[in-house]
Amino acid sequence: MITLSNIEKVYQTKSIETVALQHVNLSVPKGEFLSIMGPSGCGKSTLLNIMGLLDVPSQGMVEIDGQPITTYKDKELAHIRNEKIGFVFQSYHLVHDLSVLDNVELPLLYRSGVSASERTKLAKAALEKVGLSARTKHFPGQLSGGQRQRVAIARALIGQPQIILADEPTGNLDSVMGEEIMNILLDLNRLDGTTIVMVTHDENMAQKTERLVRFFDGQQVSDAKVFANNLQQV
Repeated sequence: MITLSNIEKVYQTKSIETVALQHVNLSVPKGEFLSIMGPSGCGKSTLLNIMGLLDVPSQGMVEIDGQPITTYKDKELAHIRNEKIGFVFQSYHLVHDLSVLDNVELPLLYRSGVSASERTKLAKAALEKVGLSARTKHFPGQLSGGQRQRVAIARALIGQPQIILADEPTGNLDSVMGEEIMNILLDLNRLDGTTIVMVTHDENMAQKTERLVRFFDGQQVSDAKVFANNLQQV
């Protein structure tokens, strides 16, 4: 599904060179739920941005579905993001003066051939999946943090992506709301077969996923299956 080969990312200014990632080789097969952990500043979010085609590596190759996309133009990258990838962010990134329904519809505004009625139908289906059918006319400011994150997940789902990239999706939530959001992501993975890559600081959340990769100072330092979690799921 996603393959990163010898990825490096360097941010350069006139006086400072910052190495965010170095020698990263990582493959995420279809249907896997992968969590990424590491201290702040270790390159986790940079890695997720490269996976999501929001940033380009300084060196190395990115492949989506076996296709190298390193030489793709911006328009081609935008098309892949819109068709194949859904994003969930820690701070939700909702438009506050749009209703819940309108927020969820947003990604399909950039997809040709989808009528207004079809957008609304798909948005309502996505909101039903995350348990917010009764909140379509509300605005983000009228929702709790957990509800806003559910809206963000519904927005990520509306385009029926093959991959969801989640950057600290439970980071702004209390433990109860965090568990609810995590359960939604687990159901998307187990029941729908959606490939999910999640950056997290929460060891408890990471242990619920299928595989855990740890980073330190821009380097991948471990990559292991979460065996205890797999046994619990059998």
